[in-house]
Amino acid sequence: MFERRFQKMCAAAVPCVVLSAVLIVTGCAPEAEAENRENAEHTVLADGGTGDATLAAAIAAAPTIKVYKSPTCGCCALWVDHMREAGFELDVEDTHDMLGVKMDAGLPLQLQSCHTALVGDYVFEGHIPADVIARFLAEAPSARGLAVPGMPIGSPGMEFGDRVDPYDVIQFDAEGSTSVYESR
Repeated sequence: MFERRFQKMCAAAVPCVVLSAVLIVTGCAPEAEAENRENAEHTVLADGGTGDATLAAAIAAAPTIKVYKSPTCGCCALWVDHMREAGFELDVEDTHDMLGVKMDAGLPLQLQSCHTALVGDYVFEGHIPADVIARFLAEAPSARGLAVPGMPIGSPGMEFGDRVDPYDVIQFDAEGSTSVYESR
């Protein structure tokens, strides 16, 4: 499984590396300060279930998520696989106008990553774990959405061996105010 994921990620490494470099150079990728933690009650299982019945129900009840990604980005394709394995239904559209998608979604520049997902009025940007999205949808907050800025190693779709860099899942509102929703 790891070999297939690594080959798929490497097949499109150049566009992802370039985006990552742009995000870092422009200061868009925040420093991840939180300690990496295990959250067993919200862990997505390989069969698509979760350790929490509420999250499983949220996944089952979720409308189809529209995902926009570059046709050449391997890490985005791996994140799509992660979401489908968790049980989400996705409608994936490859596009060369990711900046336009992000601008139309009202996504603040500092929160941008490589792919953008929309469901209802919510925006999900980047390599957010499926269980976090499920919990967010179950809570149905008044926020605009969630983002994992940049491309942290170890986040879904960005797996690289056993390495997991700490990262924050950022919640944001329509005015651009942000807060840490969860740290991993």
